Amino acid sequence: MRYAHEVGKVRAAEQALMARLPDGALMQRAAAGLASVCARILPAVYGSRVVLLVGGGDNGGDALYAGARLARRGSRVHVVQAGSKIHPGGLAALRAAGGRVLQSGEAAAIDDADLIIDGLTGIGGTGGLREPHARYAALASASTGLVVACDVPSGVDASTGRVDGAAVHADVTVTFGTHKPGLLIDPGASHCGVVELVDIGLGPDLPDPDVVAARPEDVQPPEPGSESDKYRRGVVGVLAGGDAFTGAAVLTTGGAVHGGAGMVRFASVAHPVELVRHRWPEAVTTVIEPGSHGPAVLERVGRVQAWVVGPGLGTGDAGEALLEAVLTTELPALVDADGLTVLSRRRDLLRRAAPTVLTPHAGELSRLIAADREDIEARRLEHVRRAAAELSATVLLKGSTTLVAEQDRPVRVNPTGTPRLATAGTGDVLSGLIGALLAGGMPAIDAAAAGAYLHGLAARLAAAPTPGRDSPISAHDVITALPEAFRRSI
Repeated sequence: MRYAHEVGKVRAAEQALMARLPDGALMQRAAAGLASVCARILPAVYGSRVVLLVGGGDNGGDALYAGARLARRGSRVHVVQAGSKIHPGGLAALRAAGGRVLQSGEAAAIDDADLIIDGLTGIGGTGGLREPHARYAALASASTGLVVACDVPSGVDASTGRVDGAAVHADVTVTFGTHKPGLLIDPGASHCGVVELVDIGLGPDLPDPDVVAARPEDVQPPEPGSESDKYRRGVVGVLAGGDAFTGAAVLTTGGAVHGGAGMVRFASVAHPVELVRHRWPEAVTTVIEPGSHGPAVLERVGRVQAWVVGPGLGTGDAGEALLEAVLTTELPALVDADGLTVLSRRRDLLRRAAPTVLTPHAGELSRLIAADREDIEARRLEHVRRAAAELSATVLLKGSTTLVAEQDRPVRVNPTGTPRLATAGTGDVLSGLIGALLAGGMPAIDAAAAGAYLHGLAARLAAAPTPGRDSPISAHDVITALPEAFRRSI
């Protein structure tokens, strides 16, 4: 796992470590790591043109000391000072190594630089950048040179990923001691480029993380053993689709079939059932006759170990009755799409002891917790935590960075997301996939996080069947690529 800690915890760990180290030693560790990454990505250090954007905080000091190291290796290093303060020790070290502070021509120097180190603000920066910081951030982002952010791109809230106004767009972010949530969560994550973690010795002083992101070895979907049969592998029940939305039925079932379920039981009205039988003959199907009530339908479907309910189901009385029947069982359940719309007016159905996974996008979450959609997009971490607490559920917030939250647990960030998933039906595939993992016995937060990881990986595989080539994909392409995604995660 990649572990991320919010600013307060990082500050406390830094203070504890600095109390045991000689004065300035921690900054020197950070500067050494920063300079090492910069030297590695430059085509040549000697003769390179390096510009430091320096504010008055410790990140400005890190940039100055790193610049001094590069200057001693032959780089031509210039400082653009933002504000009246500058780290005195770092400035003295840089001048001793041959660097100098620009008094004019800052825009031209930034534009001509081979490498720009962003030390304008640090991890404590919140709110929008003020002048001249905002102007320097814009110049750096527009430059053709490589941009390296020191700890976090200036303008990005390190604890949340929020961006208010101008912010640096970095090619590489060198972060110290631990990841920060804002490096992993959009919109901040989209400003970071490649994130390089430099170990400065904070580990023993850091508490439990606030956010975690999986590595491939952390995703462990259930594997069938020698004694497995279809029931031990997990039977998932899918209630999806209707006469108006037949595709949701086919795609949700496909996600479950290729998600490792031992058996998929599908139920809907006649036409979607016909289509599912044709496309997925391995699914056991049940036709919901007109006038059938929720509990009676569940009895006819048969024994399952988890339910998926909602995609294309409709939001009228029939859909509400099916959702209510599922949520009054003692089985794990995933609710998506139309099911979430029903829940926005029937939150009482969430008063249950069994695990419940909700998979909203920002618009659906806005209805569930009465929040503004744009505010949710801007403060994804805050709102997914709030939703998990208010709704007493595992909440998977879809988007450019998918987040999975349970109350009093570190938020999971999915690292495999891709814009290629922004196409109709991929959310239905995800629902079926997570339902299969729930039926296989995974805890709700693990099933949701693993499902998001495998879903994103499958989309990446489908979009790039050969190295260097990417192509548009459909939801069906994601289903087809799921077996390969599983193979790469076992």
